[in-house]
Amino acid sequence: MSYSIESITESIGARRVGNVPATIDWLLTDSRSLNFPEETLFFALTTKRNDGARYIADLYARGVRNFVLSEESFRLIEHGELKIDNDAQQPAIHFQSSTVNYLIVSNPLKALQKLAEQHRNRFQIPVIGITGSNGKTVVKEWLHQLLSPERAIIRSPRSYNSQIGVPLSVWQMNEQSELAIFEAGISEPGEMRALQNIIKPTIGILTNIGGAHQENFFSLQEKCMEKLMLFKNCDVVIYNGDDEFVSNCVAKSMLSAREIAWSRKDMERPLYISKVEKQDDCTVISYRYLDMDNTFTLPFIDDASIENSLNCLAACLYLMLPAERITERMAKLEPIAMRLEVKEGKNNCLLINDSYNSDLGSLDIALDFLYRRSQSKGLRRTLILSDILETGQNTPTLYRQVAQLVNSRGIERIIGVGNEISSCAARFNIEKTFYPDTAALIRTIQRGELRLENEIILIKGARKFGFDSLTEVLEKKVHETILEVNLGAMIANLNYYRGKLKPETKMVCMVKASAYGAGSYEIAKTLQEHHVDYLAVAVADEGSELRKAGITANIIIMNPEMTAFKTMFDYKLEPEVYSFHLLDALIKEAEKEGITNFPIHIKLDTGMHRLGFALEDMPRLIERLKGQNAVIARSVFSHLVGSDSQQFDSFTRRQIEMFEKASMELQGAFPHKILRHICNSAGIERFPGAQFDMVRLGIGLYGVNPIDNSIMNNVSTLKTTILQIRDVPEEDTVGYSRKGHLTRPSRIAALPIGYADGLNRHLGNGHAYCLVNGQRAVYVGNICMDVCMIDVTDIDCKEGDSVEIFGNHLPITVLSDALATIPYEVLTSVSTRVKRVYYQD
Repeated sequence: MSYSIESITESIGARRVGNVPATIDWLLTDSRSLNFPEETLFFALTTKRNDGARYIADLYARGVRNFVLSEESFRLIEHGELKIDNDAQQPAIHFQSSTVNYLIVSNPLKALQKLAEQHRNRFQIPVIGITGSNGKTVVKEWLHQLLSPERAIIRSPRSYNSQIGVPLSVWQMNEQSELAIFEAGISEPGEMRALQNIIKPTIGILTNIGGAHQENFFSLQEKCMEKLMLFKNCDVVIYNGDDEFVSNCVAKSMLSAREIAWSRKDMERPLYISKVEKQDDCTVISYRYLDMDNTFTLPFIDDASIENSLNCLAACLYLMLPAERITERMAKLEPIAMRLEVKEGKNNCLLINDSYNSDLGSLDIALDFLYRRSQSKGLRRTLILSDILETGQNTPTLYRQVAQLVNSRGIERIIGVGNEISSCAARFNIEKTFYPDTAALIRTIQRGELRLENEIILIKGARKFGFDSLTEVLEKKVHETILEVNLGAMIANLNYYRGKLKPETKMVCMVKASAYGAGSYEIAKTLQEHHVDYLAVAVADEGSELRKAGITANIIIMNPEMTAFKTMFDYKLEPEVYSFHLLDALIKEAEKEGITNFPIHIKLDTGMHRLGFALEDMPRLIERLKGQNAVIARSVFSHLVGSDSQQFDSFTRRQIEMFEKASMELQGAFPHKILRHICNSAGIERFPGAQFDMVRLGIGLYGVNPIDNSIMNNVSTLKTTILQIRDVPEEDTVGYSRKGHLTRPSRIAALPIGYADGLNRHLGNGHAYCLVNGQRAVYVGNICMDVCMIDVTDIDCKEGDSVEIFGNHLPITVLSDALATIPYEVLTSVSTRVKRVYYQD
């Protein structure tokens, strides 16, 4: 829907400076996601760590002419004082009222929310609001699968459930919308009121209440009551009536809404679940609603999926979806697959698999992901797109918008699948090919008539087109063992630690050792997109590879070698300097190359006794640095020895005191700012007073709390598959050296993973286990180079079933404890021949 700039100005109570005629269709808070500059209104949001006004100059250069910003930011622009993001390239922003509209408000975030709130008020359609600790996205997506055949549905993209994400989601509502489904997430008291005003749900679903985001709440009850505020004006509220805690909170909340509290225990509840029968690969659920008995089959057996399906069932029944359609569609529910999987394809192609759903909102997100990943790869951008179904829009209008999106993201070739997109082929002014169905496209590829080579390919299709089979054809078949890397979980960990910092404190993120085994480029790229201040690697070769891949963030080399000085100079890699020998050699080489003021990072030894200048070296170090101009101290730092353990607290405090004294001595000798940092992951949590100017985040970024080795948001999951299962008699042996002696008739499964993949040999012979279909399977006999064997005698499984070595359900600490080592060692041992698959949830 379009709004005039005048109506938006009035809606948000802004002071308008500028008189450029404008019609607004798109709202933007992230400058990297710009598509349609002429029709975009950019909200310059201010956070603890960033000011969106810094990106106005870049957006202006790219065609944006409409901005919402604070009085303070406008004052800085008006006086030419605003710091901008691209300091070397962009000119200063100047006030130009004849070419731009500035909408000046006291709080741009509140203005964004107010605009979304007024947009929402235009629609009198059912709106489902979903909140809870877990399951929000699954319930939302399953409801879309269940209800979309009859309705044009708008829903939150991905997990857009925050103070920023919710208004951007609600803005998607348009004249064709017949139902809306929005998530609402909170992390502290007072946030839900704003989200309720924006969403105004008529149907509320509370999934469950758990410990997520508990840190800012006094109690679980306080958090639950806050979440229930979303439903204060709902017509109906859906929740698990068997959850006594939730039921009590609902009662205390004094909601006026009708309740559909489903229950497996209380026959008097409106929705009574009379039977839940788990079978091998599905669950049969019987229920009674309005005195009618029915049954459906759910293609999942885990408890979370069962609970999510019952919340969906209640909503479908309330919306009067006939029972026979519920039964039919429940049986076809698909898992909420990993979004935006990045896979290696054949013929030097890179595949981005997003066949999870197909609508304009998710297409926009996926094209943005492709664009960012393609900038440094040198690959041609290709989109494989099916018909976009059930949008409520007429076909020409829909594909005109698709063509605009495709053009804005620099797509060079489109391959369309389906009759509707094929009928609009003329809309696309790039290389194009169209097919009536997926089978026709696959046949063309297999016959060699369509060649995909040196391309980054986004695969985006509605479920009915079965693009899974297309991905299978295009994917390079390599090792059956994979390491799944959850980029969303990593960012959640990053934000957890960021939340503990002062706004001005900078952060170094460790990506050495191939980002703790996760794969350095994708991790570095994601961290760069989230504006971390520094990346750190061990050696110059790691840094140069990141530079070649397009990483532009500042990079520190923690273990510089004297033979790599030229590489560091060429790729702007900033070395740690820990000795006079290294410093003198570096200065000599820099002077030889004619280099001045090359940034270095001074390392002090305050107790680790590994590397670093001694504190008594400070006068000499200062004198040496002052006597040259080849290098300049950018930071000074030290390593805490035992910040993760209370027993070493007195030693840690002594280290901090020594560091503070020595670093101040260094800073006092120079006029420029020298950043100081000593805290690692554990130090960030346990010694907040020692943040200084910067901190270094290592293992905590990858999901392991260094204080107690608990798992935060798990990032890496090592998985494989069962190659073969055989029956082996009692008293026989398994594996080399006959180490695996069997004491009973056994079913032994072989897995394509061995010590060459990073599975430590010491885990064999019953010292550890993996998970097969959620059950423990002990390693039998010696672990071989490429294969290992496990005991699946008591497990219902078959060849081809997935096996978790460590990950979401089997914490990596189980393996590290069995090996009497640390999680770092297990993570960094995963071989490079194991394929990494990246996704964002």
